[in-house]
Amino acid sequence: MREIFFTVHDGRNNHNFRLEPSQVLALGFAAAIFLGTLLLALPGATADGTGTGLLNALFTATSAVCVTGLVVVDTGTYWSVFGKTIILLLIQIGGLGFMTFATMVFIALGKRISLRERLIIQEQQNQFTLQGVVRLTRYIILGTILIEAIGAVLLSIRFVPQFGPVRGFAYGVFHSVSAFCNAGFDIIGGYRSLTPYVNDYLVSGVVIILLVIGGLGFSVISEITRGRKFRRYSLHTKLTLLITAVLLGLGTVLTFILEYSNPATLGVLTLGGKVLASVFHSATPRTAGFNTLPVHELTNATRFINIIFMFIGGSSGSTAGGIKTTTAGILAMTVVSVIMGREDTEVFKRRISKEKVYRALSIIIISLFIVITATVVLTITESVGFTEVLFEAVSAFGTVGLTMGITQHLTPVGKAMIIATMFAGRVGPLTLAYAFAKRQRGRKVKLRYPEEKILVG
Repeated sequence: MREIFFTVHDGRNNHNFRLEPSQVLALGFAAAIFLGTLLLALPGATADGTGTGLLNALFTATSAVCVTGLVVVDTGTYWSVFGKTIILLLIQIGGLGFMTFATMVFIALGKRISLRERLIIQEQQNQFTLQGVVRLTRYIILGTILIEAIGAVLLSIRFVPQFGPVRGFAYGVFHSVSAFCNAGFDIIGGYRSLTPYVNDYLVSGVVIILLVIGGLGFSVISEITRGRKFRRYSLHTKLTLLITAVLLGLGTVLTFILEYSNPATLGVLTLGGKVLASVFHSATPRTAGFNTLPVHELTNATRFINIIFMFIGGSSGSTAGGIKTTTAGILAMTVVSVIMGREDTEVFKRRISKEKVYRALSIIIISLFIVITATVVLTITESVGFTEVLFEAVSAFGTVGLTMGITQHLTPVGKAMIIATMFAGRVGPLTLAYAFAKRQRGRKVKLRYPEEKILVG
């Protein structure tokens, strides 16, 4: 079992505190949120210079670090340039992980990456072994800079003529980083997100590409860029690409059909605009958070599909949240294997270990518990319908950021619940399930209880 030892000297005794990498990661995210809260609470962070309350600052910092995008104040008009810069930095830290940033500083200073730091990086990137984690981190840093730079330039082509050179390029940078990190923060203003660009192939297309790449994960991107054929990809990459393609395709078709005649969404668009918006709203519920159609005007069927997609989220080791595509894929393949009478979970002529199946099931159960708890609390504290509450809770857990318009009207208790849900969705289910699995592996089994039969189904 991997553990990190911290020694405290009190002059008489040495005390060892054992922290696992998952616990260090949770503390790291909490520290980033705390620092972001303090900075956003400064008077200079708001446009009017009067400052904001600690709760609103904490909510915004949590949403940024957890790359969610839910906001209680309008990002484009409420925050100053300083405040928006802090939010952008928090998004970048939250999207890539604080250890990636720490590693970048270590590399720049020529500092050697210790075993303890490699263990934390391994946990953060969800890698199987320590081998190559530093090399992967370098790839992530360079790849992120390159991808976000290209996205910023492409978006600036549209924003510079509209907002001027400086402001337009700043808009391009902000939305490129927010899209790649699957954060969903925008600075268009008026809580409009990207609805003014619903028919814009450049803005919508670039954002779709950025959020899909960010949601795949760098281990998958690394394999793709090596030029290998699909059959030579790892099982993780194959399953990730398969589930991602299925969700994107299915979401596009269902959104197109369900919203085709809705005058408040696709009904007023051209055929090309309908297809573009359908693709966008197939990709964005999987933790991106942007929207080009008014979410509160979607049909109930589309909202429910969005809830499912938000719960699934992106892929392991990516900037996205949710239970992850591979987790959903393992569960789906397990169901198929049971129906087919197979003893093991099989996919692409490979067998998935029971440990992975148990871990996937644990993640899903813990995630459902978090969503149910948040939904129950919000139904008590908020005076809105059940659909709005459920949508908000799943959006917070999946670190998506889509809302039916209730975020800015949440009560203090409701804000606190969403803050806790966003944090749990970003660092909770996977780390808790992973830590539990490691503890089980580390235990010495002294006895094995007799098997007993139980009726199921």
